[in-house]
Amino acid sequence: MKNFSKPMFNIRSLAAALFLMLFISPFISNAQVVGLDNWYNRETNAKTGQPFHYLWTDTENSGYSQWGELFKKQGATLTTLEQAADAKNLAKLDIYIIVDPDTTTESKSPNYILPDDIKAISSWVKKGGVLILMANDAPNCEFTHLNQLATEFGIYFNHVSLHPVLLRSWDMGSFTSFPDHPIFKGVSKIYMKEISSFKLSGVAKPVLTENGIVFMAESKVGKGMVIAIGDPWIYNEYIDHKMLPNDFENLKAATNLTAYLIGNARKAK
Repeated sequence: MKNFSKPMFNIRSLAAALFLMLFISPFISNAQVVGLDNWYNRETNAKTGQPFHYLWTDTENSGYSQWGELFKKQGATLTTLEQAADAKNLAKLDIYIIVDPDTTTESKSPNYILPDDIKAISSWVKKGGVLILMANDAPNCEFTHLNQLATEFGIYFNHVSLHPVLLRSWDMGSFTSFPDHPIFKGVSKIYMKEISSFKLSGVAKPVLTENGIVFMAESKVGKGMVIAIGDPWIYNEYIDHKMLPNDFENLKAATNLTAYLIGNARKAK
């Protein structure tokens, strides 16, 4: 009597493989990959010697662990780039975040955004990449090389510090007037202190302004886009109500921003 167990096993394996290809693989491949820079921003904690400040893995006030959770809730996967941007590592990303590049007071040997990096990032955006640039106030950010990148998209970070806040006078850092933009849908009040502003040119457009001063901007270039914010803004300290009074809605705005970035990355595919 012939033994059909082996062919049956192969048929079942083939059926399982087809199921994975047809029904599961699309969901896996459609997950947006969000890369957070840890090369241009590469501060280390003086006590531990470990990288910190605006990282997925930093769960203290200084980190982006809570923002990372928002991305994961919306189906994205997270990664960290510990090398300079180039065509190879950018090709693996749908969204790329650069925050607060180091000054010489933050790092003995800062990794500046160099011409080859700018060329790779600009090409990646034009092909459909979504880039978010988040600076800081002067003198807490390296503006010269950051602006060499940003001006590729009509955006220039001013070397200033606006929206100062004394002690915990929270309302000194409030914004309450918003445009009809997806980032601010359903949002009535956010907190952002000590911020750089922008000069815009070309295709760049303001997103958030106050008294004629631009605090957020966006630029659509090729198939991709760039969002620029003059502050790290939604790190753990100021994303929810751990520190902020209950009437601030940074968490809602952060959720909207996350969805906006993911949505634009999906459109570009």
